[in-house]
Amino acid sequence: MTTRWLVTGAGGLLGRDVLTELAADRGVDVTGLTRHQLDVTDPSAVCAAVDGHRVVVNCAAWTDVDAAEAAEETATAVNGTGVRHLARACADSGALLLHLSTDYVFPGDAHDPYAEGAPTAPVNAYGRSKLAGERAVAELLPGTGYTVRTAWLYGTHGRNFVTTMLELARRRETLDVIADQHGQPTWSRALARQLTALGRAALAGLAPAGIYHGTAAGRTTWYGLARETFRLSGLDPERIRPVGSAAFPRPAARPAYAVLGHGRWPAAGVPSQPRWDDQLPKALNTPALAALAAAARTSR
Repeated sequence: MTTRWLVTGAGGLLGRDVLTELAADRGVDVTGLTRHQLDVTDPSAVCAAVDGHRVVVNCAAWTDVDAAEAAEETATAVNGTGVRHLARACADSGALLLHLSTDYVFPGDAHDPYAEGAPTAPVNAYGRSKLAGERAVAELLPGTGYTVRTAWLYGTHGRNFVTTMLELARRRETLDVIADQHGQPTWSRALARQLTALGRAALAGLAPAGIYHGTAAGRTTWYGLARETFRLSGLDPERIRPVGSAAFPRPAARPAYAVLGHGRWPAAGVPSQPRWDDQLPKALNTPALAALAAAARTSR
């Protein structure tokens, strides 16, 4: 007997990897809906989409952090109200909800990893919109809702920091990269595997509902990630130059410290993710990223 899963935001960086993971499981019948196929701000459409599914993985989100500063109401409609629609539909149908959130719900002023229950205090509109979604899941699905916060996500689908560094390596001799923001670069495929494992544990009644942190172990800076990306790609890491955040003023403030703790995974029986510097070599060996690295090497 198969279990029906729904993945929203299925055309995005993470959503596509979640679909890949689930497609390999013969016990799963998966439906993937892109943002063009499902508008999560439409409650009727959400109810119809959720109906008949046992697990919903919500990868749908407004992700333009800077644009949210001028369009907070619109961002919150997707990241807050849209999540409330999904949570209500799951509550009505009895489905489990795995919802993706962000480190941006924290202020970024800590010196030790943020625990899952640490106080939240977003410093920008995007963080506030995502926190609204977290609260909707906690309110409407206290026993069957799972919020997984992630950060610094990269992968093979769409633009992200790693792909941007490799693309810029083809055109620039040196790159200035921020060295005073700390976080956990997380491969989207590793997070997809962890998410699907959490969903299976939840179906089996083994995983307590609530908040989990889905990031790689360890920590570095954007500068450190850029240098390691270059080194592993056969490029000279000395081409990366460290700068402070002030060198790149942005509309939205960024947390200076985005390191998350992973204390709840043992209770779910799901392993924490490997270190970021163990994930990165595997990611760079995937065909898409390896091709970008090869193009960067031959362009010089």
